[in-house]
Amino acid sequence: MNSIEVTHLTKQFKNVVAVNDISFQIKQGEIVGFLGPNGAGKTTTMHMLLGIITPTSGDIHILGKDFAKHRGEILSQMNFSSAYIQFMSQLTIWENLFVFAKLYHVQNPKKKIAELLDMMEISDMKNKLFSKLSSGQKTRVVLAKTLLNDPRILLLDEPTASLDPDIADKVRTILRHIHKERGMTILYTSHNMAEIEELCERVIFLHKGTIIHQGTPQELMKIIPHYAIEIVLENHSNAMETFKKSFNEKNIKELSPGHFVITTEHTQLTSALHVIMASGLTIKDIDIHKPDLEDVFIKFSREEKQS
Repeated sequence: MNSIEVTHLTKQFKNVVAVNDISFQIKQGEIVGFLGPNGAGKTTTMHMLLGIITPTSGDIHILGKDFAKHRGEILSQMNFSSAYIQFMSQLTIWENLFVFAKLYHVQNPKKKIAELLDMMEISDMKNKLFSKLSSGQKTRVVLAKTLLNDPRILLLDEPTASLDPDIADKVRTILRHIHKERGMTILYTSHNMAEIEELCERVIFLHKGTIIHQGTPQELMKIIPHYAIEIVLENHSNAMETFKKSFNEKNIKELSPGHFVITTEHTQLTSALHVIMASGLTIKDIDIHKPDLEDVFIKFSREEKQS
């Protein structure tokens, strides 16, 4: 069963087409990354899925129902989080969550809030004003808010933006736990490609309001067939000439004296390593860099800018 089905979705603001005829499906329990440079249409699409923005055209079906006809019923089973959300600054954590619990008609809200504060490891600061919290603490309060109504679908818009690495890792750990425990569907935007690789089963890449690629992170990484072999040499006076005998000169880059990067097709990696090891050069260090999702992101962005 698909949790989300979007068909020919378009949103136009006067002369600007923010989302241009996109279609995609997200299966129940799937975590999907929604990627693209700023202005690609990610947030606009999320806002249409939340009913904040009305589509110019196209259809949205969520949990098997037409969103336009069953908006209230569907939204009661969804929630949204973003690093940029601000709650009422002069209310405490507990008071903010209690207000939302009432809005969501949560049964036994005090018990539910206590459970979520414990999950987010912020029970000891429940009486602290929201305005006094750090970015990481605020993010965990917002995540607690998203779980108050036991949603079947979460839309997360850059939930770890601007967080310190250790706090971002804690947030990702919480999200993995939530997903495993509850099997909820998650649509996730982030500019942290390592985070997307870690969390997401599939990726949808947007640019200028259009879906240009989609697939698993592993499938997308295969779009870039090149590996980079980074070498640091002891004796490097004739290294460039030696490498030119075996590799195309455009695939050899000397970063500093004795420090080279040789680019090769992934299918030729083994033979390239044999050539390097048999070159007679004294190797101090060698490393192999596989393409990652960030490389793919940069490639797609550059191609679209040039088109």
